[in-house]
Amino acid sequence: MTSLSNRAERAVRIATEAGRRLGLRADEPRVLHDVFNVLVHLAPAPVVVRVPSLTLVPAEALVAKQRRELAVAGWLADAGAPVVGPSPLVPREPVECEGLSLTFWEYVDEVDPIAEAMAADPQALEARFAEQTGWAAALHAELAGYPGELPTLSPLVPATGEALDRLARQRPEFLTAGDLDRAGQEYATLEALVRDFPAYFPEARLQALHGDSPAYNLLRTRTGHLFSDFEDVTRGPVEWDLTLAGPRALEEYERASGTRVDRNLLEVMEGARLLQVVSALAVVPLMPELGPTLEPAVAEWRARTPLTLPGVS
Repeated sequence: MTSLSNRAERAVRIATEAGRRLGLRADEPRVLHDVFNVLVHLAPAPVVVRVPSLTLVPAEALVAKQRRELAVAGWLADAGAPVVGPSPLVPREPVECEGLSLTFWEYVDEVDPIAEAMAADPQALEARFAEQTGWAAALHAELAGYPGELPTLSPLVPATGEALDRLARQRPEFLTAGDLDRAGQEYATLEALVRDFPAYFPEARLQALHGDSPAYNLLRTRTGHLFSDFEDVTRGPVEWDLTLAGPRALEEYERASGTRVDRNLLEVMEGARLLQVVSALAVVPLMPELGPTLEPAVAEWRARTPLTLPGVS
């Protein structure tokens, strides 16, 4: 464990304690992922615990968000959709341990991880991502039937606004005063969109979505692919799930779905996605190494025309 970050070491301890409290074996816990969340495999139990390590969401809002995720991912799993579902070995509820709210998921034996594929053949990444974006069409078809209530574009409103407020108080080195003013104006634009989506995009169909690029949050296994990490599940247009996918991936999605992606709506959603990335700079004081990795996206955001809505100058 000496090579783990402090937050990962704490996450392993908390996940192990919570798992054992629920009757799971956790003799050889290991970290699978360590960024905004720490994912801990409670080996030998086939269970992965997601431990929020860098969240800025208030505790009550986080639990509500986790309940939505478990409900949607569980509904999909029950319907036989290709998803990583909640662990059947524990109740389908967030679990509190040492002041943190944890969720428990099935362990999946991944093959051909995307990071390894990129290192082996970077040129193949575009083709792989296009294929996975095509698979997202079937996921959207399943999600269109979800019967539960979900907030509209909740990763943006209020989450991005709350992070931008925090950034304004921090005075970050990566953003100028002009950047912060622009970000605030763009967020106000998104608030207006969420308040009355049909007023700006009357043809858009709002439905349950993965919420965070399902084509990227996908695991390949020996028996097929599984979509994972539904923590940003929300209601919105499919274009939100297709942001920054690129022309080849969009063509594959349209071929697989038999529908056309609204390029004007996609342009707005892509501006919103970049604004969300800018707001993630609020986490940098907790994880300084994150700052440089976000700089290219911040530069892309600056280079874009500021976000506006149809009919609004």
